[in-house]
Amino acid sequence: MIDAARKAARGLARDFGEVTELQVSKKGAGDFVTNADLKAEQTLFEILSKARPGYSFLGEERGMVEGTDKTHTWIVDPLDGTTNFMHAIPHFAVNIALQREGEVVAGVTYNPITHDLFWVEKGKGAFLGAEKRLRVAARKHLDESVLATGVPFVGKPGHGQFLKELHQVSQKVAGVRRFGAASLDLAWVAAGRFDAYWERNLKPWDVAAGVLMVQESGGKVSTIEEHGDPVQGASILASNPELHPQVLKALHAAG
Repeated sequence: MIDAARKAARGLARDFGEVTELQVSKKGAGDFVTNADLKAEQTLFEILSKARPGYSFLGEERGMVEGTDKTHTWIVDPLDGTTNFMHAIPHFAVNIALQREGEVVAGVTYNPITHDLFWVEKGKGAFLGAEKRLRVAARKHLDESVLATGVPFVGKPGHGQFLKELHQVSQKVAGVRRFGAASLDLAWVAAGRFDAYWERNLKPWDVAAGVLMVQESGGKVSTIEEHGDPVQGASILASNPELHPQVLKALHAAG
């Protein structure tokens, strides 16, 4: 997985900043797909399929490709943070997760520009680079905490709900950040850089790797509604165990 992420990242790094040269097609309101994005997914598909023949492949661009092995599925976002990428903002990632019998068991999140490589294996921990073990932050009070979130952009639902949630949360915390890449938001919670992260209306390829990273770093992940699977992306809240109920209370107060 790490090898695949690094090879896909090489093309992204070459294209980074060349936004005027990129051939860009519009995939939806405010949601763009670039040639770089498609090339990265093709690279990931080829390498992962060769490494594990028969595994299914769920990618943001090509959707589900059913394999002969029904118990394993790669869940892939070749470029999480496309808008940042297109604007030469160096905050985006290649995101890969492996799901076994419906459970995420491994993940990789790699920023090609900063070379931050986050990886995780279920039961073995989450790491930055070769040796640094990830741990969620130890803060216990919201007024000391910095939270991350995602703001619905054009064409996305939930603007009113988000503004109500932001109003409730921002009165209680030291800061709220919106960096534009869910995979890195979750990795940064796992690394203790953010104290918590919440967002709605995501997809499995945005969050599958990061959910496991936070859990293996001692954190807690749930949906905002506290039922259902956060990997499915309908809503997510990730934090350390002490802050999790406090953030939930603030979000629920938004109605």
